[in-house]
Amino acid sequence: MLKSVSYIMPVLNEEKYLETAVLSILEQDFKGPVEIILALGPSTDATDQIAAKLAAEHPVTLVRNIAGTTSAGLNAAIAAAKNDVVVRVDAHAKLMPGYTRLAVEILNTTGAANVGGIMKAVGHHAFQSAVAWAYNSPFGLGGGSFHVGGEAGPSDSVYLGVFDRAALTALGGFDPAVIRGQDWELNLRIRRSGRVVWFDPRLQVEYHPRSSWPRLARQFYDTGIWRGELTRRNLAAANLRYFAPPVLVVVIALALLSAVLGWTLPLLAPIGYLAACAALGIYAGNRVQLGGRLAMIVVLPTMHLWWGAGFIAGFLFRAKPKTGE
Repeated sequence: MLKSVSYIMPVLNEEKYLETAVLSILEQDFKGPVEIILALGPSTDATDQIAAKLAAEHPVTLVRNIAGTTSAGLNAAIAAAKNDVVVRVDAHAKLMPGYTRLAVEILNTTGAANVGGIMKAVGHHAFQSAVAWAYNSPFGLGGGSFHVGGEAGPSDSVYLGVFDRAALTALGGFDPAVIRGQDWELNLRIRRSGRVVWFDPRLQVEYHPRSSWPRLARQFYDTGIWRGELTRRNLAAANLRYFAPPVLVVVIALALLSAVLGWTLPLLAPIGYLAACAALGIYAGNRVQLGGRLAMIVVLPTMHLWWGAGFIAGFLFRAKPKTGE
């Protein structure tokens, strides 16, 4: 029976969200020993000062993540953890009330190695609200259960994760060479070991997506690169929906090339795609702010095309580990 919890959080340049994320941990109603471990990367903002203040006021332990990557930070925090259950929390996220108690109950009931639920994306201004809607829609990220929901049961992967620490350490934790998509890669190893990854829609984590176009484009290009890399390594385990954005990139590139050569009919493909993105902005309605509906014609193509371009680069040319993210 798993009875104690270690919260682990990699942190890099998160001065805007860090305190909210930690307070959402402190507000959990789990009855049992808990510890909070922040793995601090080489931030260039006030993140370290905020973390030091939190450590002075609450039961928070700080460890260094010199590499600055998410995987390295998670592993540093796991190495410092002492309790039965490891709860991954991102500084961009906020645990919903009762999350930990329910997750530990599910771990004990199912015997799973990892459980998780829904990434509930929330936007606080027009552009971010459009990104959040796209995260929670099959038209944005393809309809994975931890984005749009589904029935409780075994899953390929889940958002963040609440782990049986013994199973996690037996597998060696996260692969430090995987910069993005490290959760999917770990969950694949969990399933190949014969253990279960369990999805439950009752588990929800509020997530604050990127709030500007440059940061969104960079995030999706980098994520696409690593999805392409991991897909090439594990082609048999890849979901067909991973190939939709790269196919879209190829179709639009061929249409534009055809136009340069004087064939205008293929331009109907990108024009139709942009029209569909604009229609989805209208379809989103009151679920996004007014400006967010207009921003959808930028947000959706950025998510689809930058991710797709990254996927092609990672699949064909291999992703290269780097310091920081």
